[in-house]
Amino acid sequence: VDQFYSQCDPEKENLCLYGHPNESWEVTMPADEVPPEIPEPALGINFSRDGMCKKDWLSLVAVHSDCWLVAVAFYFGARLNGNERKRLYSLINDLPTLFEVVTGRISVKDNQPGADGRSKSWNSTKRSIDGQARSKHELLEESLGEVDDAENDETFCGSCGGSYNSAQFWIGCDICERWYHGKCVKITPAKAENIKQYKCPSCSTKKARH
Repeated sequence: VDQFYSQCDPEKENLCLYGHPNESWEVTMPADEVPPEIPEPALGINFSRDGMCKKDWLSLVAVHSDCWLVAVAFYFGARLNGNERKRLYSLINDLPTLFEVVTGRISVKDNQPGADGRSKSWNSTKRSIDGQARSKHELLEESLGEVDDAENDETFCGSCGGSYNSAQFWIGCDICERWYHGKCVKITPAKAENIKQYKCPSCSTKKARH
């Protein structure tokens, strides 16, 4: 933060905060070409630095940076179809915003899938009121039912991007906690009953790389 703060000198010309694909960042002048190759970040973030409380200024820059990151994502997503764009937005929402991190409203660790208190995992043993153990398939249906009923909280398949439909069988990854159509990951309800810990294709590939 101190390094970023010192680079945003109000005595300099219009400066922008750029984030790069390799996770590095840079404070520099805006692009010369019009229109630019991709959407540009907020212009002149340095001018208001000394006229605001440091935390308020950082929060304002964070909000504009969040807007820019979404703009860049949907610039490249313009060629995607509807379901692919839904999946893209769902992936974006899996991460905390810069504003949330800067203001301390949420940490990166706190914003892992399922951190809102509604467990998406169906791997643990639960019992009904009468003391009878319920199957994983029943727990899965119950958990997905809660997701289906939640306002403004739609679940999308991590493979095809399709939205949740209670008429279809879904399975949740115990690692990343994303949901998938059973048919997309080639898992049937019967096969799911014998899986102690399900890993989606993406998580299985990541482990293999390590």
